[in-house]
Amino acid sequence: MTYIGVEIFYRWSLQRKLLDIPNERSSHTIPTVRGGGLIIVLICLTAYTLYTFFVTDNFQWSYLIGASLIALVSWLDDLYSISFGWRFLVHALSASIIISTLGHFQAIYIPFFGKFNFGAAGTVLTFLWIVWMTNAYNFMDGIDGIAGMQAVTAGIGWLAIGSLLGISSTSFYGGVIAFSSLGFLIHNWQPAKIFMGDVGSAFLGFSFAVLPLLSIQEWGENIINQLYLPLITVLLVWLFVFDTIFTFMRRIFRGKKVWEAHRGHIYQRLVIEGFSHRAITILYGLFSVLIALTIGLWLINKGVWEIVLIFMISFQTLSLLFCLQFIQKGKHKLNQNDM
Repeated sequence: MTYIGVEIFYRWSLQRKLLDIPNERSSHTIPTVRGGGLIIVLICLTAYTLYTFFVTDNFQWSYLIGASLIALVSWLDDLYSISFGWRFLVHALSASIIISTLGHFQAIYIPFFGKFNFGAAGTVLTFLWIVWMTNAYNFMDGIDGIAGMQAVTAGIGWLAIGSLLGISSTSFYGGVIAFSSLGFLIHNWQPAKIFMGDVGSAFLGFSFAVLPLLSIQEWGENIINQLYLPLITVLLVWLFVFDTIFTFMRRIFRGKKVWEAHRGHIYQRLVIEGFSHRAITILYGLFSVLIALTIGLWLINKGVWEIVLIFMISFQTLSLLFCLQFIQKGKHKLNQNDM
């Protein structure tokens, strides 16, 4: 359904010349239709509403409103370039609506360290997480296929984990996100003929950030909900989380304005050095699949799989840092040879 919807949207957008024009931050060189993520939004919200309202009786109006607001302001940004201030205001409003109705994270389980209570900071941390992830996903949607691939792997992760833990609505919605994103990904695979746009990336980031809170509402007050779900939601999108936080902190330490457009993300540096969009997307996708599989095995049998989970996260994080360091050393040697 998404595949057909995106094709129709593509032809409609071409007629109206709704194109993404390349600039200094772009990783593409030709004008390309953008905003195709609108189809993902429409399918996901329709499926969520019908399933939770008529099947599970677990409909949460706050998610529908919050996600719709995120999608609306992002769609307007795709069309007219809304200022960051207005977009942030809507992101903050949507996060506040979620927290006021679904609550906040109260604690998290950290492997080898055990339970960590957030206390009074739980509300603030949940707010920051929702707003950050909404924007982080948008920042990471910079090359062909990467945002769609992450949505497919994380969505399937939630489908499997929701089934494993008996959270039917979460499992269903994870599957909807995954397969609707897959239909879009076919059009967005390098060379992409259409981009997701802010409407799709911001919506997906918001949805992945809020999914554990929706799960807690369905499953009730349970120790696993309170401890494991916050960790799971971070790990299923770990590469996006790490890349954005690392890049953000590095720009701060270098005295650069963090709100200005740039090409400093790790995946963008790899593209600049000659790696194809396809190769980077497959690498990020493979890493995400391995994390999701490890999480599932860890939930079944904590023991040795907790060690494997830590190893997997550490290995992938260090691999990205190694790639970045390798690039920087190569540039340093090149500069020395040019002197």
